[in-house]
Amino acid sequence: MTELIFADTFYLVALLSPRDTFHRQAIALTTKLGKTKIITTDEVLTEVLNFLSDGGTKLREQAVITVRQLLNADSEKVVVLSQSRSTFLGALELYEQRLDKGYSLTDCISMMTMKQMGISRILTHDHHFTQEGFIILFVDNR
Repeated sequence: MTELIFADTFYLVALLSPRDTFHRQAIALTTKLGKTKIITTDEVLTEVLNFLSDGGTKLREQAVITVRQLLNADSEKVVVLSQSRSTFLGALELYEQRLDKGYSLTDCISMMTMKQMGISRILTHDHHFTQEGFIILFVDNR
């Protein structure tokens, strides 16, 4: 069975931004993925585009190209899950249950998705995910 790994905003931004502190690590992780299937969500892609919106024309263009590639990717390699009212409401419930944690709603959607799909590993450096028992794949490189 193919392993599933979740792609967080952090990973995609690092991959797209050559000046990002974690850019090289993002590229290295990408080459190590092999036959792993990447799972992400519309909400993560929205965050990526929002985050890179001030990055200048070239970076914005690359972000759009990457998002379109992910949306049109071979489903054996990448799956982008669509937004829905039920995922929003489920994530809102988790958000409400973790008011002390500082999780974003998108983090809650990602966590809920990962739990539902049995995914334990995530391409991120966001330690909020470790608080919920997930394994983050980026390490400090300072």
